[in-house]
Amino acid sequence: MVIESVETCLDRYQMTRKAKVVVLGAFVADLSFQASRLPQPGETIIGSSFSSGPGGKGSNQAIAAARAGADVHFISRLGNDAFGNMALKVWEDDKIETRVEISADAETGAAFIHVNTATGENAIIVTPGAASGLTEEYVAKQADLIRSADVFVTQLEQPIGVAMLGLELARSNGVTTILNPAPAELLPAKIYSLCDLIVPNESEASGLTGIEVVTLDDARLAADVLLARGVGAVIITLGHRGALLHLAEYSVHIPPVRTGAAVDTAGAGDAFIGGLAAAIGGGLKSEAAANFASVVAGLSVTKPGTAPAMPRLSAIQNYLAVALKNSGE
Repeated sequence: MVIESVETCLDRYQMTRKAKVVVLGAFVADLSFQASRLPQPGETIIGSSFSSGPGGKGSNQAIAAARAGADVHFISRLGNDAFGNMALKVWEDDKIETRVEISADAETGAAFIHVNTATGENAIIVTPGAASGLTEEYVAKQADLIRSADVFVTQLEQPIGVAMLGLELARSNGVTTILNPAPAELLPAKIYSLCDLIVPNESEASGLTGIEVVTLDDARLAADVLLARGVGAVIITLGHRGALLHLAEYSVHIPPVRTGAAVDTAGAGDAFIGGLAAAIGGGLKSEAAANFASVVAGLSVTKPGTAPAMPRLSAIQNYLAVALKNSGE
């Protein structure tokens, strides 16, 4: 089953409320190097440019959700250093409320990002730093905040036990839960039933299920495995091919949205998840929310960087308005 393109279902995008989204995750400083390829062991090559800026999956997703119109709260842990100060300034600028523990001895994390200048594709090494020391005790203190959310989002750049506790607290009050199982690692069996939505990319889905995800049919098979483990629904992001939304009742290919030339794909998955959380929390149904998220991701890759590339609601609405006009509706 393939739904209409984004341009022919824009009437589904009217949110009925402002979502309250709580994100538990990490901030890291992105150190981005642009070059035509990665060097071989023992080799040095000349890159074309370098930039640094805010990143981290959790922080990126929080910023994407906030810029997409949600009321966002972020739970994390930082070092008392320049990268930590960068994080606090970024969250303040995007009006994200924070519950952040400051470590006296651990440094804020960082990520090495290689961006291929020919394709815009990326390779990443992340060191979570202080976020690795986020504890269940600290997260338990945020129980009231988590239980008050419309949507709770987490990933795996902090300890799995911390992520699982956040999911448990959210589910205890009927909050919609989204797990982005990244960076990829084996998950405890009981975490799956805590997830209303699990959103891996192709490689993460392959690692979780043992099924190599190459085609849409492969993605459906992998998603079936995840459903059998207890998740409510699966979205596998497929890069330039869009995404697959898969439930027990039906399977939907979400087409990619191309809003311009791809400059940097590093934050596309985080843009998708942040947009998804804002849309679901805003009252959109699953297919419409996934299509909205596809627009957010499509806009994000047209600019360099991760967090700085997350589109604001005005840009998303402008794209949708032009698409509506072009569709003739």
